[in-house]
Parts: sequence; C-alpha cells; structure tokens
Amino acid sequence: MLTALLPSNYLPILVFFFIALAFGVVTIIAGYLVRPKNTYDQKLTPYESGILPETDARQQFPLRYYLIAMLFVLFDIEMVFLYPWAVSFNQIGLFALVEMILFLGILFVGYFYAWKKGALEWD
Repeated sequence: MLTALLPSNYLPILVFFFIALAFGVVTIIAGYLVRPKNTYDQKLTPYESGILPETDARQQFPLRYYLIAMLFVLFDIEMVFLYPWAVSFNQIGLFALVEMILFLGILFVGYFYAWKKGALEWD
C-alpha cells in the first residue's frame, strides 16, 4: 500500500533521508555515551594557544575592519567571474568582450569610489 501512495522514483530519496537521520542520531548518542563526564573548573576555563586569555572575547572591532573585509570579498568574488569568461572566450565572441569591459568598468568605478571615500585606509 505504501508503494501505491509513493512514486518509486522518490523511494531512494526517502531511504537516504532516513539513513542520514539515523546516522546523525546514532552519532550524537554515541558521543554522549563515550565522552568523559568528570568536569572540573580548570577544564572549563577558556584556552587560547596554551595561555590564559588576556582580554574579553567580546571586544569590539572598528567598523572599518568589516568594510575592508566585505570589499575584499566583493572584489574577489567579482574577479572570479573572469576565469570562466577567459576559458570560453573563443566561443562567446565580441558581445561577451563588450559585456566584460562593461563589467570591469563598473568594478573599477566601485573600487575608486571606495578608495576616494577612504574605505581602504587602516587609520
């Protein structure tokens, strides 16, 4: 009766789902049973490279740090689009060349805008 309600193409997906679910549950239960249960204060203290932490872990970073990190990721990801374009340049022709020049123009306008606004300064 179950096969009448469930198409046969979805049965492997359902079986895989239950296997993955069982693997996760068994792994968590095994970790709970195997781990040591004797905890003490020294074991629960924070640990950083073999020394006690000197400052609070929740210290604030300047906003400029996040701006530079986001700009780096943004420009890095946009430059990754050049690789598939360069590989298939012979097949895509002149239209793709014009589109890539436009893309790089927008990219450089954004770069110079961030530079002029001082987003790339570490001061």
